[in-house]
Amino acid sequence: MKRKIMNEMKLCFVSDSRNESFARYSVTAFAAQLDPNMEELADIRTAVSEAVTNCIVHGYRGRSGKITVDAKLFDDRSLKIRISDRGCGIENIDQAMQPLFTTDTSGERGGMGFAIMQSFSDRLDVNSKPGRGTTVTMTKKLK
Repeated sequence: MKRKIMNEMKLCFVSDSRNESFARYSVTAFAAQLDPNMEELADIRTAVSEAVTNCIVHGYRGRSGKITVDAKLFDDRSLKIRISDRGCGIENIDQAMQPLFTTDTSGERGGMGFAIMQSFSDRLDVNSKPGRGTTVTMTKKLK
């Protein structure tokens, strides 16, 4: 049986770290329509925060660009979040998804972003093209 979309939203904002909190709170406020528990809200907030931060830090690498967040609520109480940038892209997705791998040379990043997103999602898909950007799609079924 195909899931039915109950509601959807779209945000587009500049890749400024100040917008990370805007994105995570907007998505959790949207997801609140499904009456998630506190743990589920925290999972959503954390996953969105990691994905948006990856766009800012790794996708744009100090340059300005746009980040787009699409979210959909389905009749089976699932939430699908797609976060995309048009940054530098990822050369090797499998390598990038390994815990502790990072392209950040400053030593400030721990390389756990994808691992965190994966642990807080039921499904994580990453699509990327070098020079064209990255799209992360996370799906979470709420209780």
